[in-house]
Amino acid sequence: MPGQRTPLYDAHKALGARMIDFGGWDMPVSYPAGTIKEHKAVRESAGLFDVSHMGEAWLRGPRATEAVQLLTTNDVGGAAAGKAVYTLLCRPDGGIVDDCIFYKRSATEYFVILNASNTAKDLAWMREQIGAMVDIEDASADTALIAVQGPRAVALVDNLAGGRGDLSQMGSFTFADTTIAGVACMAARTGYTGEDGFELACANDDAPRLWSAILEAGAPSGVLACGLGARDSLRLEARLPLYGNDLDDTTSPLEAGLGWAVKLEKGDFLGRDVLVRQKADGLRRTLVGFRIDERAIARHGYHVVDRSRPEGEQVIGTVTSGGPGISVPGSIGLAYVPPTAATPGATLTIDCRGKDVAATVVKGKFYARNKH
Repeated sequence: MPGQRTPLYDAHKALGARMIDFGGWDMPVSYPAGTIKEHKAVRESAGLFDVSHMGEAWLRGPRATEAVQLLTTNDVGGAAAGKAVYTLLCRPDGGIVDDCIFYKRSATEYFVILNASNTAKDLAWMREQIGAMVDIEDASADTALIAVQGPRAVALVDNLAGGRGDLSQMGSFTFADTTIAGVACMAARTGYTGEDGFELACANDDAPRLWSAILEAGAPSGVLACGLGARDSLRLEARLPLYGNDLDDTTSPLEAGLGWAVKLEKGDFLGRDVLVRQKADGLRRTLVGFRIDERAIARHGYHVVDRSRPEGEQVIGTVTSGGPGISVPGSIGLAYVPPTAATPGATLTIDCRGKDVAATVVKGKFYARNKH
């Protein structure tokens, strides 16, 4: 049974993309250049990503800010109009429903982009929790989303918008309505790669024209179309969490190291009471980054072990993401471990398919771009 297709499906096929099923969508995992070259293009020039499988919704009404504040952990309602805010949606028990970005257009209107695999779940959750307070419109079927990421991304997009500098002067996590290559877009200075750039939301019918214009304009400077493989390796190097791997209904924002996106002082929100208790009592586990220097890769689901413990009690944690470093040495990953094992520089032991492999706990991002 064929999966859902984005409006750029034909463009991917024309470029020779290798397509896979991704949460019910036919998506490009890589193009003929391959994941490593696509990854490096984003780090050195720019890459173009189709993320139209993501969900989008509008929240509107006189009580929109009140509703959004109740729903989110971050102070979304307190942001200025024109700001994009990363936040978590939590259950009353503190578990994460999703991580997403809200775009505040005004006190009575918000736009939100949701993870593709969670769109139906998120919309049902929103309607259950705040449906009586605000009008919720699912715009997913009508909205395409294209990400342009890398050191040359901003200039590339700005030139296609007329070269006036309006977009290049935008701050990080801001957004504006604009026209790019003749296509009406909402341009947000956001991304999921660790690089600068934009995420561009437009009408489905306009997406192929926008995609082609960006790719054509960027080709002379090495801009490549990039698939899900590069998207995952880039986000992991930047230590950006992936829902379903590093975050889920059983993890809390504090355990995931996302306390900076939790504003306990803003007032009541779903999950707040549990997070207040967690902060006071201390965490039982925390998400850490690790690096492996020998020839081994720790994948999702591998166990972190302590061989000094009795048989049957040696598993102390779980790898949630892992892969080879491309812009950084060794292989890298994320794992939930007890706080006592989370000290930067500490050694973890990971059971990689029956072989014990040493890993070093790394503080912060594996890769941080040069902002100069």
